[in-house]
Amino acid sequence: MTLFFATVNIWEVFVRCDIVGQTITVGLAIASIIAWAVMIGKRNELANLRYLNMAFEQHIRDQRTLLDLPESYRNKRSIPYGDLFADAIEAYDRAGAINEQKGIDDPRARLQQSENAIQRALARQILRYESSMIFLASIVSGAPFLGLLGTVWGVMEAFSSVATQQTASIATLAPGVSAALLTTIAGLVVAIPSVFGYNYLLGNTKQLITELENYASSLADRIELEGK
Repeated sequence: MTLFFATVNIWEVFVRCDIVGQTITVGLAIASIIAWAVMIGKRNELANLRYLNMAFEQHIRDQRTLLDLPESYRNKRSIPYGDLFADAIEAYDRAGAINEQKGIDDPRARLQQSENAIQRALARQILRYESSMIFLASIVSGAPFLGLLGTVWGVMEAFSSVATQQTASIATLAPGVSAALLTTIAGLVVAIPSVFGYNYLLGNTKQLITELENYASSLADRIELEGK
C-alpha cells in the first residue's frame, strides 16, 4: 500500500488570508508566546516561593522563642512566610511600646494587633500568589472566541467572493476558507495548552494559599503562647 502524505504550508495559507484573518492570526500567535512565558514564569515563581517558605518555616521552628529573635529575621520580606512573621512581630512590639508609654500592660492588645497584622500580610501575599492568573484566564477564555471570529469572518469573506464573482471556484473560496481554518487552528493552539497550564497553576496556587493560611494560624498561636 502506498501512503501519500500531504503537507500544508502554513505560510502560504497565511498569505492567502485577507488582512483581518492575518491580524487575528498574528494576534493569537503573540498571545500564545505571552501565555507560555507567563505559565513558565509563574510555575518557576511558585516553586521558588514554596522552597523559600519551607526553609524559613524550618528555620524558625528550631528557635525556642519568636519574640526575641534578632532583627535579621524581619528583613526577609521577599519570602511570604517571612513577610507574615515580620509584620506580626513588628505589630506586637509596636503595641507593647505604646502600652509602655501609657504605663499599662495589656497582652491582649498586643496579641490583637499582631493577629491583625498577620491577616493584612496574608491578604497581601495571596494577591501575590494569584498575580498573572487573571491574565492567563483571559487568554484561555478569549483565544477560542478570537478564533471563532476569524472563522466567521473567513466564511463571510468566502461567500462574499462567490456573490461578487458569480462563481464558486477554488480560487474564489480559497482566501476566505484559508482565513477561517487558520484562525480556528490558531485559537485552539493558544487555548488548549493555556487551559491545561492554567489549571495546573491554579492547583499549585490553591495549595500554596492553604499552606500560607496554616502557617499564619500556627504563627498566631505561637505568638499568643509566648506573649502570655
